Amino acid sequence: MTQELHDAQGPAGAEPQFSALLVPHRSLSPRGFVILMAAIGLVSFAAGTAFLLLGAWPVLGFFGLDVLLIWWAFRVNYRAARLYETVDLTAQSLTVTRVQPSGRRQAWKFNPYWVRLEILREPGRACELALSSHGRKLLFGRFLSDPEKLDFAGALTRALGENRSARRT
Repeated sequence: MTQELHDAQGPAGAEPQFSALLVPHRSLSPRGFVILMAAIGLVSFAAGTAFLLLGAWPVLGFFGLDVLLIWWAFRVNYRAARLYETVDLTAQSLTVTRVQPSGRRQAWKFNPYWVRLEILREPGRACELALSSHGRKLLFGRFLSDPEKLDFAGALTRALGENRSARRT
């Protein structure tokens, strides 16, 4: 998760007072992925060769299939990691934009004076962040860990409070 704070600038509050980019965490780098796949491939090849020498030649194919399935699972995971959300707060609006791995964009706008940030908690489950206003509710940042959600909620709550205070004066 990345957060950026800005001072309000420009006419009619066009510049963001708060801007955040929310991205899923992936602990394995592309270089780490190559190293891991090379290690898995090497172990599978060695074990498959051992079975081949014992006369169980079909097992070699299953080891190859295992490597292929592991590679495919990681590729699917990396594709899902291209999902991200932006949260932009100006004097006039709070906008959440979600960009799917396919590139499709969805945007939701809220009046920053009326919107409420909720932290939904259920025992035994991860907490969820929701923005609600006038009967509409948007769940967002679902890919963040609980500590990241709570940290972000604190920062956005402060920014919304500052926005409301500035509108009153």
